[in-house]
Amino acid sequence: MNNRLQAILSKVCLKEKEADLVMKNARILDVFTGSIYSGDVAVSRGYIAGIGEYRGKKEIDAKGQFLVPGFIDAHLHPESTMVTPHELITLAALKGTTCFIVDPHEACNVSGKEGVDYILQQSEKSPANVFVMLPSCVPSTEIDDNGAVFSAEDMKEYLENPRILGLGEVMDDYSVIHREKKMMEKLSLFSRHVLDGHAPFLPKEDLQAYALNGIQTDHEAVDFDYALEQIRAGMHIHIREGSAARNLEALVKGILAHKIDTRAFSFCTDDKHIEDIIREGHISHAVRKAIALGLPTCSAYQMATINTAECYGLSHLGAIAVGRQADFLLISDLENVEITAVFHKGKEVLESEHLRIPRCPSKLKKTVHLSPLKEKAFRLPISKQEVNVIAMEEGQITTKRLQVMLKRCGNFTGEEYPEYQKIAVIERHKGSGKIGLGICQGYAIHGGAIASSVSHDSHNLIVIGDNDRDMCLAVNELIRLQGGFVLVQGGKVYDSLALPIMGLMCDCGFIEANAHLENMKQKAHEMGVPGGMDPFISMSFLALPVIPEIRITPRGLCLVQNGRPRLIQ
Repeated sequence: MNNRLQAILSKVCLKEKEADLVMKNARILDVFTGSIYSGDVAVSRGYIAGIGEYRGKKEIDAKGQFLVPGFIDAHLHPESTMVTPHELITLAALKGTTCFIVDPHEACNVSGKEGVDYILQQSEKSPANVFVMLPSCVPSTEIDDNGAVFSAEDMKEYLENPRILGLGEVMDDYSVIHREKKMMEKLSLFSRHVLDGHAPFLPKEDLQAYALNGIQTDHEAVDFDYALEQIRAGMHIHIREGSAARNLEALVKGILAHKIDTRAFSFCTDDKHIEDIIREGHISHAVRKAIALGLPTCSAYQMATINTAECYGLSHLGAIAVGRQADFLLISDLENVEITAVFHKGKEVLESEHLRIPRCPSKLKKTVHLSPLKEKAFRLPISKQEVNVIAMEEGQITTKRLQVMLKRCGNFTGEEYPEYQKIAVIERHKGSGKIGLGICQGYAIHGGAIASSVSHDSHNLIVIGDNDRDMCLAVNELIRLQGGFVLVQGGKVYDSLALPIMGLMCDCGFIEANAHLENMKQKAHEMGVPGGMDPFISMSFLALPVIPEIRITPRGLCLVQNGRPRLIQ
């Protein structure tokens, strides 16, 4: 805040100048002390100028409702919502999130620097604060076949951008722990910024070495014991509650059982589909769920606001106090998080004023570089009796490696083994012809196939089905659409959603997108996909070779153990 603005706010504070807006008769949630007190909040030039008794050019009677700081999402990939960044931010802002700390890792993996610039430009005029953590691992590993490389040299031009807060999830933990040169160049470049982590299941000594080399946060803890080890290593934990990975219940129960301080915890969504945001909320959902589990109400609100602001050095956000930006919510019921109005920089966020879809550069809409495939591309001979299988789990993005006995055959299909399905990942960025084939358990689809161009982090085409014909049809429809989701049943395309923007996002608007997604999800569950499993998000993570225990890439199956993936047969 500059001196001129401070001078203006001081005059309002001292009642020498009328406020632009005054929120009257509010019950203010003080996140510094965890208490509630009454007062008027005076706003001028988008900032809070005073709290007490004030008059303003415009006055809103809160009528005893609670005034709380706007929520902050500590870590998310906007591309994973499948709508354009501006549309996502507007819809999530209406649910109470007024600050987003985004990692454009997905867009960067497809389109490199142009993908990062797209996220920055598209969110610049959105009705919320949008900050960016630069993708740290593009590609994610040495065995990934993605669309671009994002090096330390590429990052230098972004260092002076005030919207860049630091380095996004550093998932190559091995390179950090062993101080490999290319990784050290990136960490050194951002030594005065926040370094986000991505480190599931590290042994204690490795975890401490990871933190020792500057990693400050992590959102991958799925159980409390591991989260506690991270906190004791000095890390800040983002409790993830997205569409596929829902870790909040386990971590909050651990907090309550061990009666520990919550200052080292924040909330994030990471990857959350737009229909889930519309149905259950955004960070508001995490707050509501945490309170329902027994977390003290003020602690839950602190984790959604001031904790995150302090973690990222956002001293102008996260609280209702003089000099802070006027981002706040009117809430009629704190425990149920019933939001009646959202304000960003002192102005109410209204859907009718902000909801629009900015145009996308045409070069970002042609990123699937493949010719149609034939059924024979999906042939999977079984030459050994003991076969590696990817076992999926409901509510988690982790997997287990199974070794099962199957009959030798010229081509495996799920028709003979109903508990297993075939999975394939096809490289789509450079037309290399690489196709990884394998078997999975837990997805349980019968009578068809589901395919997607959203497959973390390289975003090649991924398909699961119980027969080659439907798998081939689903993939070829994806190629025609230039990315998206496709559900095939009985030799026909049942429904699809085109995601032409880098194969990650749609430009049809959230209403149409949501209609297609809900239709396909319902049909997928009818075809056998478990009710507790999101058909698209759960599938998308099976291609991510940085999360244990077994994954599939265009080069084949790989084990994720001891810090690095290893290709296996």
